[in-house]
Amino acid sequence: MTTLSREQLVNRPFVDKKHYPYGFARSGDFSITESKLLQAHGSLFAALVDGKITPSSEAEINYLNSALGQCEPATPQARAWVKYQTRINRPKAASIYGSKRVVTEELDDNVGIDDDNHHEIDIDDD
Repeated sequence: MTTLSREQLVNRPFVDKKHYPYGFARSGDFSITESKLLQAHGSLFAALVDGKITPSSEAEINYLNSALGQCEPATPQARAWVKYQTRINRPKAASIYGSKRVVTEELDDNVGIDDDNHHEIDIDDD
């Protein structure tokens, strides 16, 4: 597996085909500005958070701290990244029918079928 240099990460557009297969701009979760910031800076943020590269400037240390939730995001890039992380880590919406389909087949051995189609009805006389 090849490792990317810092310059390649900065120039590489960030995409997330798993969570946003049609892109950030078409998702409706992000504004146009936020989607452009994610695409431009997301690869660097992902590498910083994953520990693939170490922060080399004060700005990258601040990005990493805000991405890890240690401080509030100070820049629009960091705010877009925190919003992205919040969106992909949100709980999944539950179905109104429950999370599992439960199939129960309870057979009552006391119920029988008459072949004669005769039904008995008990009427209590008071």
